[in-house]
Amino acid sequence: MNNIIVLMADLINFAVKIYIIVIMARVVISWVRTDPYNPAIRAIYRLTEPVLYPIRRILVKATGNIGLDFSPIIATILLLIFRSIIMRILLS
Repeated sequence: MNNIIVLMADLINFAVKIYIIVIMARVVISWVRTDPYNPAIRAIYRLTEPVLYPIRRILVKATGNIGLDFSPIIATILLLIFRSIIMRILLS
């Protein structure tokens, strides 16, 4: 049973790391001109938009439209907090 819990913790840790990398890839993509019809670009947007859009919507309501998108930073922080909580629960 202990090995399964450690495996689950490792899997969650790996998934969070990969998702953060995908978020950072989206940030870099937003800085350069890319083909919006490229399948890789579309996949990155489809993977990240369900997390970033609600955060962006809350930020716009709270601060107004200031022209800067802080949703990737907040999403990364929230993912790291989530990972930390899950790791403590699983490994305790």
